[in-house]
Amino acid sequence: MTADRIRATDDAATMARDGRFLDILRGRIAVPTESQNAERLPDLYRYLREQIVPALEPLGFDCRILDNPVEGGGPFLIAHRLEDPALPTVLGYGHGDVVRGIPELWREGLDPWTVTVEGERWYGRGTADNKGQHAIWIAALETVLRHRGRLGFNAKFVIETSEEIGSIGLDVLLETEAEALACDVLLASDGPRLERDKVDIKLGNRGAIAFDLRVKLREGSRHSGHWGGVLEDPGLILAHALASITTPRGKILIDDWLPKSVPAKVTEALKGIVVDPSDPTLIMPDDWGEARLERAEKMYGWTSFIVLAYVTGAPDKPINGVQSEAYARCQIRYTVDADESRFIPALREHLDAHGFQQVVIENLPKNRFPAWRTDPDNPWVDRVMGSVGQTIGKPPTLMPNSSGGLPSEIFARHLGCPVIWIPHSYGGCKQHGPDEHLLQPIVEQGLAIMAGLFWDIGTEHLEAAQ
Repeated sequence: MTADRIRATDDAATMARDGRFLDILRGRIAVPTESQNAERLPDLYRYLREQIVPALEPLGFDCRILDNPVEGGGPFLIAHRLEDPALPTVLGYGHGDVVRGIPELWREGLDPWTVTVEGERWYGRGTADNKGQHAIWIAALETVLRHRGRLGFNAKFVIETSEEIGSIGLDVLLETEAEALACDVLLASDGPRLERDKVDIKLGNRGAIAFDLRVKLREGSRHSGHWGGVLEDPGLILAHALASITTPRGKILIDDWLPKSVPAKVTEALKGIVVDPSDPTLIMPDDWGEARLERAEKMYGWTSFIVLAYVTGAPDKPINGVQSEAYARCQIRYTVDADESRFIPALREHLDAHGFQQVVIENLPKNRFPAWRTDPDNPWVDRVMGSVGQTIGKPPTLMPNSSGGLPSEIFARHLGCPVIWIPHSYGGCKQHGPDEHLLQPIVEQGLAIMAGLFWDIGTEHLEAAQ
């Protein structure tokens, strides 16, 4: 590790201690960018115009703010900094929108639009998801430029403002702006680490597909005394249909929903991951789901099926009647090793084969994140792992994919690039809920990690050009 690299990473880390990064974060959090609230659309534009453009233009970026091509979505910012067409291009990504602030639910003394410091915790809506994380990306880039005068690679950046409502318009934007966003690798930060004090590198995400199952047999309920045991009960029919999908202990019985094969390198990485939540109330019986798999394999390498909601009749005011219909909202989470195109057809075949022709599958969502995983053998993976390991003094954890949703597949499909996520938050950050916060030690480490990574990418290609 060179003295120049050490000075750059130390300077970046110092930003988390001397108030420079907090000042940046305060400005970002003060803009209430709730994408779920249509009245906040002007604030989405203001965030890009007043917070991001002034941060990128002094670094030599050309910036454009674009209207969302899809109605209901917020604007995008695209920025690029060209040093030499012969150099590789690194693309960064972040989202400037947040979920609703819900200030009435925050602890006394906290406000979602004001950064409040309590010890190592920096409270505010968007601190963790995702304003603080893409602020780290920009600050680290600025640090490298300040210490070396150049990056040694070309840099591009895209920020959306509709991630919290399904990344409306991102797919269309990447299709129409594929040339402007062409890159060799996407390096971005979102989501939490698996463990607070361990750095992990994620190569993608599990996908998610939600759908409704409904049984409707008639209009209106009928007297349970007169008609119970005579009329078909949609609640019972749907309950048995759902029960046929898994064993009583949650093992999925529809083979086409399961991974066809899991690469050996993925299995190897998952074997070394310990799933140990800090919440002692989360009991995870070993016999639930695919019992032969370890917890990490279930969470990051397999398919899961859950029932998000189940309704028949009026649960808050039950009446003595045979109900007319029953409804369940269901969700499948899956890895890239499973064939998503077979999920719904296979479900239909399964229900019909078990005598549940009355069960209708409906309400398939249009906005979702498909599964994606960058090949662990891609040379960019070793490059990132090596650089991060050099900064922190030990190898980071390689996560084949996150368990939650990220727009990995959309970027990979349109840009043909490897996608690598380096999260700078942790599971207890309370993102999407009251009292969301970022941890100062993780910010400090994240700034050093990203500055070291940018330094190493540039050094590699600057030395090769000499």
